[in-house]
Amino acid sequence: MSTKHQGEQAGDEDRALQELRGQLAGSVIEPQDPLYDEARAVWNGMIDVHPRAVIRAGGVGDIDPVLQTARRTGLPLAVRGGGHNIAGHSTVEGGLVLDLGQLRGVEVDVENRLVTVEPGATLADVDRATTTHGLAVPLGVISATGVAGLTLGGGVGWLTRPNGLSLDDLVSADVITAAGEHLHASEQDNPELFWGLRGGGGNFGVVSSFTFRARQLPAAVLGGNFFYRPSRWKSALGAFDKWTQGLPEAMNPIVSFLVLPPDLDMGEEPWMIIGFAWASENHQPGLELIEQLRAAAPPDEEEVAPTAWPVWQSAMDDLFPRGSRGYWKNLSFSRMDDDAVDVLVGFASEVTWLGTGIDIHHMEGAFGRVPEEATAFPHRSAKFWLNIYGFWNDPAEDDRLSAFARKAYTLMRPFAEDGQYVNFLGAETGQDITEAAREAYGPDKYDRLLALKNRFDPQNLFRLNHNIVPTSA
Repeated sequence: MSTKHQGEQAGDEDRALQELRGQLAGSVIEPQDPLYDEARAVWNGMIDVHPRAVIRAGGVGDIDPVLQTARRTGLPLAVRGGGHNIAGHSTVEGGLVLDLGQLRGVEVDVENRLVTVEPGATLADVDRATTTHGLAVPLGVISATGVAGLTLGGGVGWLTRPNGLSLDDLVSADVITAAGEHLHASEQDNPELFWGLRGGGGNFGVVSSFTFRARQLPAAVLGGNFFYRPSRWKSALGAFDKWTQGLPEAMNPIVSFLVLPPDLDMGEEPWMIIGFAWASENHQPGLELIEQLRAAAPPDEEEVAPTAWPVWQSAMDDLFPRGSRGYWKNLSFSRMDDDAVDVLVGFASEVTWLGTGIDIHHMEGAFGRVPEEATAFPHRSAKFWLNIYGFWNDPAEDDRLSAFARKAYTLMRPFAEDGQYVNFLGAETGQDITEAAREAYGPDKYDRLLALKNRFDPQNLFRLNHNIVPTSA
């Protein structure tokens, strides 16, 4: 492009943004503004890009003019809820960021157990609104996570076994498409779009409102952690696998491997931690299950106690402060035999630094009972879901620790089953976008998602995601 044309384009963009300012309840933040560096930052400190402007929506009515401006200028568009996307899709170099982070309202219909959530709300916002009524929406495990991105990709957390993914508890969603259509999506209204929203990410529009089915929750869940030193990992994993066979759905365990922060006074060696939450009013059956695991695999350290739900949900927040650097890989598997355990323990034992963790989510239960074709989430029959995740601070560690995540993933690939969980996918380079999406969703779901993309976003306005590339793009 010639210098003259570049100047004309910049002038057009300036005029469009100036007009946009007059249409908003919120604000347009450009590079010269004092708040720009704060506004452009996302959770993953490895993502350091400079948008042309960040538009902080002051209300749902701000979404339409921002989409119109993106179409008019041709500037790439990123949509941000909580800003926790590990791949950095909630920002874009030289483009427009539609920041919905100030739209955090939560309405609770206690009688019908329905919770309606604005697109910038976090897990903590929802928990604060629901727990006063003895209710909870099944969400994730870090309270600062945005509800929107979590739900559109899946939503794995401490209630997955008794209640399924966050998207499984989604009753309806209001969507604004690339063409400016305002659609209500549910099992009854626009059901195919509703199917795609549940797992297909932000490919089809901006979701301006989510309505969830809530569940009753006791004032305190029975939560706990068993801690194991490396010499005990193999035997403890074997006992854990047996313990999970026929495990009641109210018990939700997650196995983690990591070096714990110094303020916990747990030393510098890596630990294997079996964390568990019993989500039932009657704690006695949960205590009996915990005793069974304790007898089969006595922990080196432990903590077990009734805990208020918001406290339990935010217990690991300090491990993931905003600005942490991260690269993640994930896969599903069902074997916990000697071969798989040897591989797991082998690479987990290498994590001798604070800044990388490995989680194994026990799935099944309500998650596994959802028919495979019911949502766009990629794989329902897996027993376990593995996530290798980073949360380091030193940029000098980026290459080494990203390489470790790739190595661990490669070592576990022989045990992997179908699909990838897009919320646990980092930014990949050198991989064809279409092939990456097809690998994540599998060919059948990818083709169905592609048909939706062709219908609702044929020009690929919403491409800052794990992108389903429309046929016409």
